[in-house]
Amino acid sequence: MAPSTRAGSRLPATLTATVLGATVAQLAAATFLPGLEQFEGKAFGARLVAYPAMMLLVPGLWWLAARRRPAGDRPAAPWAAFGWVMLPFLVDVTGNTLDLYDRVWWWDDANHLVNWFFLTLGLGLLMARADVRPRWALWLAVTGTGAALAIGWELGEWWTFIRHGTELGTAYTDTLGDETLGTLGAALAGLVVVRR
Repeated sequence: MAPSTRAGSRLPATLTATVLGATVAQLAAATFLPGLEQFEGKAFGARLVAYPAMMLLVPGLWWLAARRRPAGDRPAAPWAAFGWVMLPFLVDVTGNTLDLYDRVWWWDDANHLVNWFFLTLGLGLLMARADVRPRWALWLAVTGTGAALAIGWELGEWWTFIRHGTELGTAYTDTLGDETLGTLGAALAGLVVVRR
């Protein structure tokens, strides 16, 4: 393999590692540096544990599945798919670091659409490796997975922030909107995967 080809094949792995590292660095700063108001009351200590765990879940499951195959039959790691799955966590933490959730009124809504597009694009790229037929079934699987994850995320937000917080008056509307935007983002990702 030529050096330029090897370098090109390492780029997705390098970018994925950069996304993980930048996310963990911001989480650590949010958790351990005092006096950063944009992080107060947003459970960044829990996020420091939960976000890296969620970011590494898909690569970990892929690695466990790949280990079961004979050494010569193991596919190359799908670093680009892993990177898409990890990117929403970086976007979320960076939005908090820059205080965009409080300063830009549409930021939260945009995140639910775009981050679910990123997340389910990565998951969809992994699903597409199974060569699902008919293609509309792949779109349905990607969209359904994204919708289920949006519901799970909103349950996590309710448990962590909302149930004892001050946002109970608007929580229902916000939750339905977030689930709708997440599902729409997943549906768009499914279209990209199917068209690819």
